[in-house]
This record gives sequence, C-alpha cells and structure tokens, in this order.
Amino acid sequence: MSSETWSRVPIEPQSVDAPLSRSAVFLTVTLSDAADAADRARSVIGDIGGLVRAVGFRDLAGHLSCVVSIGSDAWDRVARLPKPAQLHPFVEVKGIRHTAVATPGDVLFHIRAEREDMCFEFERLLLNALGDSVTVVDETVGFRYFDSRDLLGFVDGTENPTGSGMAHWALVSPDDDHANAGGSYVVVQKYLHDLAGWDALPTELQQMIIGRTKLDNVELDDDAAPRKSHKSLATIVDDNGVEHDILRDNMPFGRPGHGEYGTYFIGYSRDVWVTEKMLQNMFIGDPAGSYDRMLDFSKAVTGGNFFAPANAVLETFAD
Repeated sequence: MSSETWSRVPIEPQSVDAPLSRSAVFLTVTLSDAADAADRARSVIGDIGGLVRAVGFRDLAGHLSCVVSIGSDAWDRVARLPKPAQLHPFVEVKGIRHTAVATPGDVLFHIRAEREDMCFEFERLLLNALGDSVTVVDETVGFRYFDSRDLLGFVDGTENPTGSGMAHWALVSPDDDHANAGGSYVVVQKYLHDLAGWDALPTELQQMIIGRTKLDNVELDDDAAPRKSHKSLATIVDDNGVEHDILRDNMPFGRPGHGEYGTYFIGYSRDVWVTEKMLQNMFIGDPAGSYDRMLDFSKAVTGGNFFAPANAVLETFAD
C-alpha cells in the first residue's frame, strides 16, 4: 500500500511515530501465575490511554506517550483475538562468534516523554495498577545523548523514514492483514558495549565498521570494501530492488558507576521479516561469516518479538 493511500485510512494507531524524546523507559514484563493475571493485565492495558492522559496533563509540553506491545505466547491470553499473521516468538540467531539471544517477555511498554520524571511517574502508576499480575524481567531507562548519538559516538537512526513514510513502513496495512491494520511488529534488543575496547580503535576503523563518518554523520561508500559495514548490513533490499525500511527509536542507557553502557534497540515495522533479515545479516553475515564487526564491541543480552495493536483494539480490552 502506498503512503498516499495510508493517509486516507481511518485507523488510529498507537503513538508508534511519536517524535524522538529526551527520555524513555523500556519495560518488559511476563504474566505471573496468579489466576487473574491475564484479566488484570488486559484491563490495565485497555485503559492505558487514560493513564497517559492523567500523567501527561500535568505538562502537555512533556509529550508523554506509551506504546503497548504483546508477545506471541501471551497473545491468546491477553488479546483474545486472531493472532497477527507474522507474530511469533523471537528466533535466536547464532553466528560464528555472536548470538542474538531470545529472552522472556509477554508485554512490552515503550514509555516516552521529554521529561524523565513523567516517564518515572507513569511507570510507577502502571506497575501499581498491574500489581502481582506481572513480573518485571527488564527495565531499561534511556536518554537522548547530545545530538541523537549512541554511546559509541555515532548518530543513531539517520535512515528512519519520515513524513507519511513512517506509516507506510511501520504500520500494517489493511491490504496485508485487515484485522490487525494500524498495528506494528516490534523487535527489541538490549546491547551492552565494551566502550574501552571501542574507544581504543582508531576513528578511521570505527567509521569503516559503522559506515558513516563520526563527526558529521556522512554516509561512506563501502561497496568496494572487503567487508560490509553495519550500515550496509542493515540495509534490506528485496529481489525486486525495493529497499525496505523500519522505524527505529533506539536509546542509549548506562550506569557509569557499574561500568554499564549500552543501546536499547527497538524497531517498528509492517513486516517483521525485514528486521529479522537485518539481524541475520548482522550476526551471520553477508556473505556468511562476515558478521557485523560492531558486535565485537556490542553484546546482545535480550531479544523479543511483540505486536502493538491499533488503539481501537486496545480499548476493547477494557470492556
């Protein structure tokens, strides 16, 4: 479906295309063994818009938002609707040196705001409402780092689609899956960086690995290079020569006192195979064995697949 057609579709998605924020929380939970766990979680998710409004009204300029995504194993218990066509558990990708691991996760809350205190307050109230129906398996607090750079020092998210292209590439179209139109497939990974090792590399080698200049973010032409850069491995072109995009909202995170530095990757897409192909290229290589050299300094410690339904679907959960 063309982006022009999307603009005429009366489907209200979640705030997948919210602007890059200064602060974010990535909260992954699993359903507990409590008898009413799924019912309670479903009810809270159904009123997530009300909670956003309650906290966000304190400062409208804070632009608080929350995207709720549900994992494959929890879909039947929580959504109780036909499963989206491409939703399945995260598939581990094992290369010759590095592995994209799969980790537990039933529901993902992607909380964003211009103020860290608003993210904190929303998460606090959310977890109070969920109570013992869930167990937190990962909580990562992200922040914007200078001019949207990651902790490796490079600008992140340069190739994100813009304008109407965001809906075209990030949201499921009615033609593809009418029952789940306006939703989005979500893939997340938490990476921990070896900053000491990375910083020991010459800037020229760092640029070759990433595929961009470090200072001014100019794309490098590495077609003739003996090994593909991260930029090239993450560019997905199908057999018809069409380049497929995803919408990233990655965030740096870290605790210097604990020696922890990382990037939280989150990719929204209309087709989950696009993101999965990126991971195949990165961890296995293209050609096989020529993996993404960035992985020598960035280790994936989580991995999950989810689906973010349209708002109208979420609202039915409260009924």
